[in-house]
Amino acid sequence: MAQLPHTEALARRTAVPLAEQLAARYAERIEQRLLPAGARLPSVREAARRHGLSPSTVVAAYDQLQARGLVEAKRQRGFFVREPRPDLAARRPAGAREEDSAPRPLVDATTLIRGMFQRGLPGPGMGTLPADWLDLPLLQGALKRAMAGDDSALHYGEPAGDLRLRQAVAAGLSDLGVPAAPSQIVTTAGATHALDLISRALLQAGDAVLVDEPGWAVDFARLSRMGMKLLPVPRGRNGEPGPDLDVLAALLAAHRPRLYVTVSVLHNPTGGSLPLAAAHRLLKLAEAHALTLVEDDTYAHLASPHAPRLAALDGLQRTVYVSGYSKILTPNWRVGYLAAPPSLVDRFIDQKLLGGLSTPSLPERAIALCLERGALRRHAARVIAQLDAARSRAATRVLEAGCRFVTPPAGLFGWIDVGCDTDRLAEALLDDGWLTAPGSLFHATPRPTTLMRINFATSQDGRFWRALQRQRDSLGAATPAQTAPQRLPLVAVTK
Repeated sequence: MAQLPHTEALARRTAVPLAEQLAARYAERIEQRLLPAGARLPSVREAARRHGLSPSTVVAAYDQLQARGLVEAKRQRGFFVREPRPDLAARRPAGAREEDSAPRPLVDATTLIRGMFQRGLPGPGMGTLPADWLDLPLLQGALKRAMAGDDSALHYGEPAGDLRLRQAVAAGLSDLGVPAAPSQIVTTAGATHALDLISRALLQAGDAVLVDEPGWAVDFARLSRMGMKLLPVPRGRNGEPGPDLDVLAALLAAHRPRLYVTVSVLHNPTGGSLPLAAAHRLLKLAEAHALTLVEDDTYAHLASPHAPRLAALDGLQRTVYVSGYSKILTPNWRVGYLAAPPSLVDRFIDQKLLGGLSTPSLPERAIALCLERGALRRHAARVIAQLDAARSRAATRVLEAGCRFVTPPAGLFGWIDVGCDTDRLAEALLDDGWLTAPGSLFHATPRPTTLMRINFATSQDGRFWRALQRQRDSLGAATPAQTAPQRLPLVAVTK
């Protein structure tokens, strides 16, 4: 009998029927080939026991899978995964896409991004630091010094990026154990641009790409619109940090993906960091399957320099390292970079030139000055101290509101269970003027969930937590404590 990898519990407090949710879970595994053709699904009784459902609900789910042509029933033997049927796509209505059949949540990736440009809208789900945590005089002074006696702003920047910044970046990466010469570094318009540049340089439409799940919705949307096939690797199950490497190994064997885009330190949204043993196993899998690892270290300045980086462990052989300065200095200065094996650097520079000609040298030079003078390091230390205090206060708010952490709180984000469908909750809170990040945002295929990401720095207002409790109660939701046996185990919070 086929065994599904352990997955997040079905969401009881949602408008989506449990049978539909269960069918979607099995369909996803079948389409990922984690349940291969010929595999037998659990018996109705076993599936009902495993998921805490009635047998009739399981039968309804299996009927949906059968109607979609994904499984077939064999008399007195059970339900079995069918061979892929190429005619299924042709049976959809003309012009329809697969995702059109699922309702779209009110708060999606673009909603959250647009919210960043609405200064008056409080954002407990936002991905940036509060403006009053940032150092405007530091930025102004650095920009003034960068402009003094330098006419580089009147010309195109260097194709690979400002040399002075690349030299400063190389020195900083050396402190992390990443052996990157300035010639291996390419500057970009933020870390998101670096990820896009890598994807366009190394992939073609139809290629399979491994991604963390939960993961960042912008990455999912960007890769999907490029025509890539997303292969989600579960992250943070049962409070454990890092990806599920058994699922990853199965996906490697079944699909031979080209890239794995992953966050090894202070993962968004779970906050987890990759344990050293898991990092070693991941690198071995990458070597065995000719897999390129794209390590997104966007929150590097909020993390310990001693945390294991994949790029450090493999010496930038199979890894492309990505980071930037928008999260720590200001979201307005879109300055990021990638560090890559020498054999890939020219491909990335070519892609950069085709997409944007160059990057602006003035903010790059200003950041180089901040790095050279230690100003960025001192600013980051102050932010980390503020964030530690904010995280402790927010952790108290989470527990007082009847929510719970499903992964240990760390870094900028908390991954919490609020006890109701967070898509519906997000819609209600948006009416109250609060922009949140429901858990469905962080799944490659959106699904109902009771999980939500909070930003510790922007979720300090007690009015938000009171609004959350009020709206949750109005939705008729149970608190996580009342539904804990069917959910992820409680994670202890240490202050």
